[in-house]
Amino acid sequence: MSIDGGVMGVNEGLPVVVIGAGPVGLAAAAELAERGLEPLVLEAGPTAATSVLEWGHVRLFSPWGWLTDPAAERLLAGAGWTVPDPQAYPTGAEWAAGYLAPLAAALGERVRAGVRVVGVTRRGRDRVVDAGRETEPLVVHTDAGERIPARAVIDASGTWTSPNPLGGDGLPATGEAAAGDRVQAAIPNLADPVERARFGGGHVAVVGSGHSALTALAGLAGLAREVQGTRVSWLLRRSGFGQVFGGGEADQLPARGALGSRAAEAVDAGLVTPVFGFRTERVDPVAEGRLRLVADDGREVDDVDEVLVLTGFRPDLSWLSEVRTELDPALQAPVRLAPLIDPNAHSCGTVYPHGAAELAHPEPGFYMAGMKSYGRAPTFLARTGYEQVRSIADALAGDHEAAARVELVLNETGVCGGAGLFDSDESIAETETGSGCCGSAVPASVPSSAGAVSSAGAVSSA
Repeated sequence: MSIDGGVMGVNEGLPVVVIGAGPVGLAAAAELAERGLEPLVLEAGPTAATSVLEWGHVRLFSPWGWLTDPAAERLLAGAGWTVPDPQAYPTGAEWAAGYLAPLAAALGERVRAGVRVVGVTRRGRDRVVDAGRETEPLVVHTDAGERIPARAVIDASGTWTSPNPLGGDGLPATGEAAAGDRVQAAIPNLADPVERARFGGGHVAVVGSGHSALTALAGLAGLAREVQGTRVSWLLRRSGFGQVFGGGEADQLPARGALGSRAAEAVDAGLVTPVFGFRTERVDPVAEGRLRLVADDGREVDDVDEVLVLTGFRPDLSWLSEVRTELDPALQAPVRLAPLIDPNAHSCGTVYPHGAAELAHPEPGFYMAGMKSYGRAPTFLARTGYEQVRSIADALAGDHEAAARVELVLNETGVCGGAGLFDSDESIAETETGSGCCGSAVPASVPSSAGAVSSAGAVSSA
């Protein structure tokens, strides 16, 4: 049943509640408002773009021209907004200050910060009850005890607050919690004197093989050149590099290609020591406050001062227990979207156009959008999220022809697949001989690049 024919028709005086005031959540509000629908954006943090500000020192590999939503641009134009240089690459802080904060201000009272959502339900019905699900409104529950009726809900809460743990089996490694902030899931700000002093001269273990890990490796390699005694171990769960360095100069996003090239050069120069097939099982304290990482095969990486766990993120589904979701069992993404984004199957970052049809769930009027819609899949682009919410807004406005007309053109990542594809030696051999879709992945073969712009990693921003 179409949403406008059921829930929307009965509850059309209620707002569309958008959960999360990040890039995609704010874009959803702009798209909804442009179609005459009333959005209400609820943000758990103290301000819009709270998560973006937490990695504000990181420079995105997408230029400004990729980072603004069309409906948001039209809304901001009426507020005298200055359009950034579309070819420039902002940091997270610059993205927030130059676009996200002004957009939240333009939306005004439609954005409420400091409101944490703790549940979404159907009014008067738990998830078992069929009767009334298409006529009763959704209800958004907050930590302050509010119950906000909604004609529809768009969950754009992201995944930033749910990083994957160090443990190679998906759960925290033994001793991981006891290690405290010596094990962290963040890219260090090496321009900060305190952070620089913390990491300089010590042994840093970087775990992960995505854009966040490459960003950290590139920065730490520069620190190793300048601060004597700095050691960097790179723990990869896969059995070889595969296409981890991306497309180099062939990447259609040059800054992203430069990032991979810089990481490859750091390995070639001996500033970063790779350790393949290392799946951490245990973290042991050793002498002088250092740590020992132990893999499930018994191998050890010893005398570690700091561990950066940059292995991606996962969706927090705990507060969605009373709505009927339909998620892929592996990726935890909507089942119709999952085959399009599965890193074990799709190649070179190809993402087919998708919108409301792929993002809907059996619960009438409930959608996931943004990074959360990708579940555990990596490499989400803001442009993808903007097209998602444009389609959802059209569907909620009853224009199903427009909702189905999804057009999305993404630059290829130069990455042929995920960890599952490259766990076998056979897959590694294929890509290293150049027979894979993106050519050679041997570090020495990646051309040098002067590019110094880094990635925003697994956050829903680049």
